[in-house]
Amino acid sequence: MAAAETVTVVVIAFAAVLFLGLPVFAIVERAVEKTDLLDVISSSAVTEALRISLVTTSISLALVIVFGTPLAYVLARYRFPGHALVDTLVDLPIVLPPAVGGLGLLMAFGRRGILGDWLDDVGVELAFTTTAVVMAQTFVASPFYIRAAKAGFEAVDRDLEYVAHTLGSSRSGAFFRVAIPAAMPSLLAGAVMAWARALGEFGATIMFAGSFAGRTQTVPLAVYRSLETGIDVPLALSTLLVAISFAILLTFRLLMKRAAFTL
Repeated sequence: MAAAETVTVVVIAFAAVLFLGLPVFAIVERAVEKTDLLDVISSSAVTEALRISLVTTSISLALVIVFGTPLAYVLARYRFPGHALVDTLVDLPIVLPPAVGGLGLLMAFGRRGILGDWLDDVGVELAFTTTAVVMAQTFVASPFYIRAAKAGFEAVDRDLEYVAHTLGSSRSGAFFRVAIPAAMPSLLAGAVMAWARALGEFGATIMFAGSFAGRTQTVPLAVYRSLETGIDVPLALSTLLVAISFAILLTFRLLMKRAAFTL
């Protein structure tokens, strides 16, 4: 590559990095300059939103792992009628606008939804509750875990499970003792990304759960709502999310390097 071409490529790459990095830097710089971060973050409204986010994302991550791991294994190991359809449905929340996903949850589980009358008969109300927050987060975060888990299981040598069968392990025993440990780096990486997606969820949550302080108002919703009263709280909350997201992505990259080394 000629020197001029090299310079052009470097300039374009630098411009892309600047475009992606400047907004993040601006948030942190303005928050440090204009706000008292510790006072704002320690306020009751912020700590309550953070508590709701941590509790709901922990529950949604547990649901994603419990239900997503078997599904990922089935998609990785078996071919069945409708396999392509199921595989596509798993990916759909990634490309679907979050607000559309939230509306779909409302039309399915809301009071006037498909299951609304049945849920009302048994005394269950889901929409605009903390449970709705968990459901919205689970809906949008599941594909990130299932994709990574599926790739991890596909990379596991089937012969290892076959050997486990010949040594007396049941199918479930081989799954828990062989497949899961071998795919663990990918499972962990998928879990990190799913949790990060759940933590940043906004559109589906506000459509299905609303934004009620102390009940459904997660940190992203608190950022949006607090813009009505000033910029200090949004900046502090955004800086907190930037720090958490950076830590999550760093953890993800370390896990992926470990997975690549293992495989």
